[in-house]
Amino acid sequence: MKLQTLSIVIPARDEEACIGETVRMLHKALTKGRITHEILVVDDGSKDSTWKTLESLKKEVAALKTIKSKAPYGFGRAICRGFEAMTGDAVVVVMADQSDDPLDVIRYWGALKSGYECVFGSRFAKGGSAVNYPHLKLIVNRAANLFIRILFRHGLDDTTNAFKAYHRKVIDGIKPILSPHFNITVELPLKAIVRGYSFTVIPVSWCGRKQGLAKMKVKEMGSRYLFICLYVWLEKYFSRGDYLKTN
Repeated sequence: MKLQTLSIVIPARDEEACIGETVRMLHKALTKGRITHEILVVDDGSKDSTWKTLESLKKEVAALKTIKSKAPYGFGRAICRGFEAMTGDAVVVVMADQSDDPLDVIRYWGALKSGYECVFGSRFAKGGSAVNYPHLKLIVNRAANLFIRILFRHGLDDTTNAFKAYHRKVIDGIKPILSPHFNITVELPLKAIVRGYSFTVIPVSWCGRKQGLAKMKVKEMGSRYLFICLYVWLEKYFSRGDYLKTN
C-alpha cells in the first residue's frame, strides 16, 4: 500500500501556553517537506483555554482537526480517540508541549515510506538528545527501559517514549488497546513488536517543556506500566502466536 497521507495525533490537557506553537511548527515543517497531512488534537478535558485556542487556530491551519474528548479522560484514551478519527495511512503520536522535533516527524515518514511498519525514536541512541530532562525522572526512565529490554529482548532502549510512528495497519492489528493512561506509550510498541510488525529505531531530539506543567505523575504510573508489560509478555510467550500479523 502506497503511503499518501500522514496523520499526527496530539493529546492535550491544559496546554494553552504551547499547543498553538506546537501545531504551527508541525504544519510548517510538514508543508515545507511536501507531506500531505492532518493534525488531530484531542482536548483531554482541559480546564484552561486549550479548546478556545485550538478552535481559533483552525482559521490559520487548514490541516488542523479538533476533537473534544468526553469523560472518562486519560492520555491513552485521548490517543485512541485520535486513532479512531484519523484518515491517514500512517500516524505519529506527538506531545503537545513542543518537546518533539517536527523534523524528526519528516524522518519518520521517510522510514515508513521505505517499507518499515513502525518507526521508534530513541532519545538515548547515538545521535539522539534529551535536553533539560529532570534528573530523577531520567533515573526512573533508564531503569524502566532496562527492565523492559531484559523482559522482551527487543533491543529498543526508549520504549517509554510516546513519540513513535505506525502504519495504519499496525494500529488496527494491535487492538484492543487497553491502556487508558501513559502506559499506552509502552503498550503500542511492545504489541507491535510481539505481533511481528517490522520496525526501525532512529535517534531523535527531545527538549523539556518551557511552559505549562507535566501531566505524567511517576508515582501513579508504576503499577500501570508493570501491568501492561506483563500482559504483553504473557502474550509473547503463552499465546502460541494467535495474535501474530497475518500479512
